[in-house]
Amino acid sequence: MKILEIIGGSVLLLSCILIIIFGLMQDQKQDQNMTSAITGGTYDSAFSKNEGNTKEAILKRWTKWLMIIFFVVTLVITIVPVYLK
Repeated sequence: MKILEIIGGSVLLLSCILIIIFGLMQDQKQDQNMTSAITGGTYDSAFSKNEGNTKEAILKRWTKWLMIIFFVVTLVITIVPVYLK
């Protein structure tokens, strides 16, 4: 195996495991219930105004970046060996 395949495979494996862990750590949204259909589902609180700094926002941000890394590394591992022959 080439060094690029080993490094790429390791990054893919690590990012895949972290995506699963971060996805499982996130809370489920409960906005799709009957009460939100009646009331409109808007809750204006101090927590909703500072959502960028909460644990959920941080997990969502990391999950997004890990998915981007996973996608890019997958493309690189698939496309680069074709051109290196």
